[in-house]
Amino acid sequence: MDEPVSLGLIGAGRIGTSHARVIAQDVPSARLVAVADPRPAAAEALAHRHGARAFSDGLALIDDPAVQGVVIAASSDAHADLVVAAARAGKAVFCEKPMSLTLGDADRALAAAEEAGVILQVGFNRRFDPGFRAAHDAVTSGAVGTVQLMRSLTRDPGLANPGAVPPWTIFLQTLIHDFDTLLWLNPGAEPVEVYATADALVAPEFKEQGLLDTAVVVITFDNGARAVAEASFSAAYGYDVRGEVFGSRGMVTAGDGARSSMRLYTSGGLSHDTARGDVELLGQAYAAEFVEFTAAVREGRAPSVTGADARRALAVALACIESVQTHRPAPVAEAGVLR
Repeated sequence: MDEPVSLGLIGAGRIGTSHARVIAQDVPSARLVAVADPRPAAAEALAHRHGARAFSDGLALIDDPAVQGVVIAASSDAHADLVVAAARAGKAVFCEKPMSLTLGDADRALAAAEEAGVILQVGFNRRFDPGFRAAHDAVTSGAVGTVQLMRSLTRDPGLANPGAVPPWTIFLQTLIHDFDTLLWLNPGAEPVEVYATADALVAPEFKEQGLLDTAVVVITFDNGARAVAEASFSAAYGYDVRGEVFGSRGMVTAGDGARSSMRLYTSGGLSHDTARGDVELLGQAYAAEFVEFTAAVREGRAPSVTGADARRALAVALACIESVQTHRPAPVAEAGVLR
């Protein structure tokens, strides 16, 4: 049996902590050997929990010869530089979304991975959720016919600290998942134009600081299909992720925010438990994406979701920012400058 792939994790925050647990407990093909974070105490605590070594410098972790693959869960503005550094060190790379914040940095990361001949996978977890995967298979098999209308949404349970949310997070961090999902569910088509509107309806007092917590986007594809993506940071009922593809022969949907298939029918009506966060709702998908990553490393092949996919989703996100700034539709091909 093949030895587990030795992974080093950069970033001991919320998603990094989750990734460490998933790798250690749910991915037999991987072994977490190192954790890096600029906060030494955070790195040491997470590393100790999983029997790994701790680093305060991500570059030192990348240079560790025991690390075969690097999992990047650091702050978004550091992603591109870390991808480049890991690629140049000859290490396979798993990078959380977004891979970068500009198309120039995305191209730099892609070029580094290609030049080094290393694997670059990006964390678009919905592709690994069983329901979304089945929906994708239904579309590609022709079951819904020609794709005409699409929908994807993300509704987060709330804003713990609205003053700490970086500008444009709703597009670059949240809806970028929906953009990737819509691109994936409309295979062979390219987005050509977006019209985006966004506002601060959840925490309006933070709007002047750059917070946008509610958004709706209309995307036009070159095959004529139209898609709507929406996001909110105020879903009181739980974490809600859904997708829909309507075509000439039918429709397929995925996701509903349910914690389980249990439904309670009483005199008070119908109810069911809902997930309260992304890790809870998409736990199986988080594990599956690392199974895919380690399989790609072992087999020497490209992963099923790549840096090129991340660039396409980023181009849509940046076009949305332009659309909000100009109050007009924005072409996706001309996006790329984050102002």
